[in-house]
Amino acid sequence: MNKGIVENNKIDLSLNNERFYQKYGRKKTVALFTLGCKVNQYETEAITEQFLQAGYAIGQFDKKNDIYIVNTCTVTNIADKKSRKILSRAKKNNPDSIVVAVGCYVQMRHEELKEMPYIDLLVGNTHKDQLVKYIEAYQQHNSITVDIEDMNHVREYEELNIQKQQNKTRSTLKIQDGCDQYCTYCIIPYTRGHVRSRHPEAIIEEVHLLVSYGYQEIVLTGIHIGSYGKDLDKVTLIELIQQLNSIKGLKRIRIGSIEPGLVTEEFVHALVQCKKVCPHFHLSLQSGSDSVLKRMHRKYTVREYKEKVQLLRRYFDSPALTTDIIVGFPMETEEEAEETLEFARSIGFSDVHVFKYSKRDGTKAAEMKGQIDEQIKHRRSQQLIELMKAEQQLYYEQHQGRKKSVLIEERITVKDKTYWTGYTREYIRVYIESDMEIEGQIVMVELESLFHEGILGKRCD
Repeated sequence: MNKGIVENNKIDLSLNNERFYQKYGRKKTVALFTLGCKVNQYETEAITEQFLQAGYAIGQFDKKNDIYIVNTCTVTNIADKKSRKILSRAKKNNPDSIVVAVGCYVQMRHEELKEMPYIDLLVGNTHKDQLVKYIEAYQQHNSITVDIEDMNHVREYEELNIQKQQNKTRSTLKIQDGCDQYCTYCIIPYTRGHVRSRHPEAIIEEVHLLVSYGYQEIVLTGIHIGSYGKDLDKVTLIELIQQLNSIKGLKRIRIGSIEPGLVTEEFVHALVQCKKVCPHFHLSLQSGSDSVLKRMHRKYTVREYKEKVQLLRRYFDSPALTTDIIVGFPMETEEEAEETLEFARSIGFSDVHVFKYSKRDGTKAAEMKGQIDEQIKHRRSQQLIELMKAEQQLYYEQHQGRKKSVLIEERITVKDKTYWTGYTREYIRVYIESDMEIEGQIVMVELESLFHEGILGKRCD
């Protein structure tokens, strides 16, 4: 590689973007691409705001831009491949551009990424708030910049925040980073580091700001939000939710993925008192077989999981229960796969995200014997997907005839007819006809019949 390498922040960060504007009479354009989870999506939104505030224009990724930023994912080897493909595509869009790789894949594989000629800057999972300065400094050095910090030594939450998001009704809110669970299939604890919680004062400040811009729902997200507060003094997730519940103007609080261990009688009793909390719980499962759960290093049994489900249903009326399930985990037998299928049927989920197990180098599962053939994984995946489609329909049918509040998000066309669409508190997608401009409003709707990807309703408020 012809470019030199500037390691770990040893660069001049004092340059700015004014000279470019004076010379060319236009703003530089930056285009961003996100791979992976909701946390990555939140961080990309926050990075976008940094560049807007610095005077940059935001461009379309597939067009010619001055700068490309790819927020990478490394949850599987396939995610690595996708990250490389998008980074390469960016440089092809404009060979003279600055291409920046950030995030989890960079954190794990920066040594190999340094050798790729289409990447100019590498930033791991810290110092994302410095990207504007890194890019402006790069133009002085023309050297590949690498900023990778050992995540085992990172103990402070890096503050990234969002004032305005593209979705004008519901806003994702990152409250936590890192994970200490070390499941055998997961690389994330190594790329994200230990649990780090965002201070509640910063969270509350951001929510007040979002509400002032018209957002009515927030979705709490993080790498492992059930561990929120374990690194802070006398703050827990339920205490944070209670504080958010008291914010005037905020109408809904939706909780992201949680672990079964968080769901205790005390937690659920306190949660149901927070009337803004949506009765929609993404309760992580991964497998319905105890022997597979043990190999995954999951810290519950299927019996314990079912008890948590029953607890939620005792306190909440017909809550939506969603989950993730991995099929084809190493050494998974036909009997274990059938156990998962039957357990999922017994729970009655409203939705399930089905994933075929994919090896992730660096995890214990990748070294396990008994890796499952792709055709077998595909068959098991399809069986579970078909079951879950039927279970979702049953859940939707339970709500037919009920009156529900729906947060309207957008107008869409289905079969040459226009509908407003939005979501109930249970995250059921609803379609209604209306000649009025109701985007961003919460309206009462009577749910009538199954339709498209949800339920057709009639406004009744």
